Amino acid sequence: MDHHFYMGEALAEAKKSLALGEVPIGAVAVEGQRIIARAGNRRETWGDPTAHAEIIALREAARVRGNWRLTGITLYVTLEPCPMCAGALLQARVKRLVYGAPDFRAGAVDSVVNLVENQRFDHRVEVIAGIREVECRELLKLFFQQLRRDG
Repeated sequence: MDHHFYMGEALAEAKKSLALGEVPIGAVAVEGQRIIARAGNRRETWGDPTAHAEIIALREAARVRGNWRLTGITLYVTLEPCPMCAGALLQARVKRLVYGAPDFRAGAVDSVVNLVENQRFDHRVEVIAGIREVECRELLKLFFQQLRRDG
């Protein structure tokens, strides 16, 4: 798999979120070599606390596949998932997570806690971290600088 390419697609989704005034996080779900779902954060736009890029992408991938079990899917996300999204990866039986930047405040894959590789759960998610990390981190940094300047 070309992790660099697919993370670029997730970054494109994050930029769409940025244009809407959302925290710029993007996600794409890949089956084989094909993107079957893509999403960016929409919490503010939809007024929905669960409208994280990962959740939206997982919902769309399940719709496309016609099944909630997303075995064999790789999810690319620009920021390390939070506990809600990490839990959704487990529930959906996602095979692999590839993320860009760590989230030292709320990351539930490596930074704060590791839910996706916990031996107590009956499913574990393979993790690849740090793909295009600088670009992912810089996009978030830009958003929060603008927010402080404009807010």
